[in-house]
Amino acid sequence: MTNSTDTVLLRAVTKQYGTGDRAVTALDDVTVAFPRGSFTAVMGPSGSGKSTLLHCAAGLDRVSDGTVVIDGTELGGLDETRLTLLRRERLGFVFQSFNLVSALTAEQNVALPLRLAGRRPDRAELATALAEVGLGHRGGHRPGELSGGEQQRVAIARALITRPAVLFADEPTGALDTRTSREVLTLLRGIVDRHRQTVIMVTHDPTAAGYADRVLLLADGRIVEELHGRSGAAVIAGRMAALEAPAC
Repeated sequence: MTNSTDTVLLRAVTKQYGTGDRAVTALDDVTVAFPRGSFTAVMGPSGSGKSTLLHCAAGLDRVSDGTVVIDGTELGGLDETRLTLLRRERLGFVFQSFNLVSALTAEQNVALPLRLAGRRPDRAELATALAEVGLGHRGGHRPGELSGGEQQRVAIARALITRPAVLFADEPTGALDTRTSREVLTLLRGIVDRHRQTVIMVTHDPTAAGYADRVLLLADGRIVEELHGRSGAAVIAGRMAALEAPAC
């Protein structure tokens, strides 16, 4: 049974790349739920499976075994067309590199998901989306005229314009300085708190993870620990150091 309060559920998910002797298990029998309105950070050493977990949870990669359910829909039964529609309509994505269209204004970039879905963007809706991320005065500017932090705010507004069930963020502060990272993370935290937006964030930064309600620590394709209650950066960094330490 799927809990109606879970936006995303992975049940006994395994993901392998390659076959035979060259097969690599990136996720190994992972079961985890992401409750509605929660902010989860996913961390782990290089090669631990954290990016694979995000890709499988978002339907970007097909799982080798197990079940993924997003907003009540099991992904295994969807063909590529229906899966693409679900990602477009129910999921939001934010990446380290912003991925804005340089020739379009901030407002036009935010409107892109609506246009792709065949909807005519409402100017008031776009203005509200930009105001939500503190850029109500910058809608007419192109990416080249915006700072890195402002570009990431536009990317967040674009990801949220369709009111997705879940926002996936892959190293969203990786290209930002410390102060700007803090501003973007405070923005994400506020969106979770005000709108009960579900956020799943992959990060290598213990400070970024400290903004989350829960931190999942991965090693060798398995979840080895969960930290709850907005753990401090020092605690998270200590747990990560223990995972990365060479075995005796």
